[in-house]
Amino acid sequence: MTPPVLFEALDTEIGTSLTDQMHWLHEHVRHHHPKVNRIAIALYDSNQDLLKSYVSSSDLGDPLSLYERPLTTVPSLLELARDQSSRVINDLAQLPQPCAEHTYWLLSRGYRSSYTVPLFQSSRLLGFLFFDSRTPDAFVGRVPEELQIYVQLCRMSVLNVINLSHAVEGMVRVARGLAHLRDIETGRHLDRMSSYSRLIARGVASRFGCTDEFIEHVYLFSPLHDIGKIGIPDSILLKPGKLSDEERLAMQCHVELGVRLVEEVMRDAGLAGTGYVSVLRNVVHCHHEFLDGSGYPRGLSGDEVPLEGRIVTIADIFDALTSERPYKRPWSNEDALAELQRMADAGKIDPHCVEALTRSVADVRNIQKKFGLAA
Repeated sequence: MTPPVLFEALDTEIGTSLTDQMHWLHEHVRHHHPKVNRIAIALYDSNQDLLKSYVSSSDLGDPLSLYERPLTTVPSLLELARDQSSRVINDLAQLPQPCAEHTYWLLSRGYRSSYTVPLFQSSRLLGFLFFDSRTPDAFVGRVPEELQIYVQLCRMSVLNVINLSHAVEGMVRVARGLAHLRDIETGRHLDRMSSYSRLIARGVASRFGCTDEFIEHVYLFSPLHDIGKIGIPDSILLKPGKLSDEERLAMQCHVELGVRLVEEVMRDAGLAGTGYVSVLRNVVHCHHEFLDGSGYPRGLSGDEVPLEGRIVTIADIFDALTSERPYKRPWSNEDALAELQRMADAGKIDPHCVEALTRSVADVRNIQKKFGLAA
């Protein structure tokens, strides 16, 4: 396919997951470069200096998953990011020892050569794209140049996800400024809550079959759970005392308002049919649903509540309990986890998600220390 046709074809694949798009692209790469046995994208999180496995396609059935490392601990990739340069390794087996853990993984699967490209949006590092082959010297000559069209397609796919998140956030910032709303959640709360969400998603990945793509989308979209609050009047949103029944019903409308806002942004951005958008929609629509059917707005129960909704609910409750509010002192982590366990025992929230958070208390303390709560 010619480059314009490839971009059009990728656009027709927009309703699939990014993993599906990656498989589709890999097929086309291998048509012209059959020695390319694997393509993978790792995302970079500048908030936590983490490089994280994201999506991949290979002719093997065991992708590198749930892998994360601080970029500062991988000097070779850090240099590529600083120089905004790509790298070809003609024979991984000839690299000086000790190698990075990722290199050992490649060698253990028989990969021998690689081509690595950092992905940027302007000067902002998005992550890295890896082409790997089980043949030495697979990326000599003009091969890297011929792969550039696929580099841009992968970059475009990543940007679609990130820009969707930024588009919604941007609309919230504008609306908040116009309405002078002061109670939309603070940045530090959102950083903690999204980090807890990712921690829980990683902890239940094996039980629920969560992919790296799903985990990262929960992380990216969880801060947008309460975007509908921009449509709630200040008289209710900022009321210091207890809400009346009428006011409580009005407050609960923030969920449906948020869903309408998301739908509008997706429609304007031409992303309404994308597969990953369902995670964003479910985060906004289901973060107040409980497994026993007592939540709102739809009173979902059991498996009707999507996993991303269960995860974000628990992360949000945990941060609310452990944070100081004008009307309460912060709970200890132990007391907050005990309350979550009580809710799980009562059938309200997912016990596996609560267990995942409880198993990760050291990581919880690190998140709190990094984003503004005492450990």
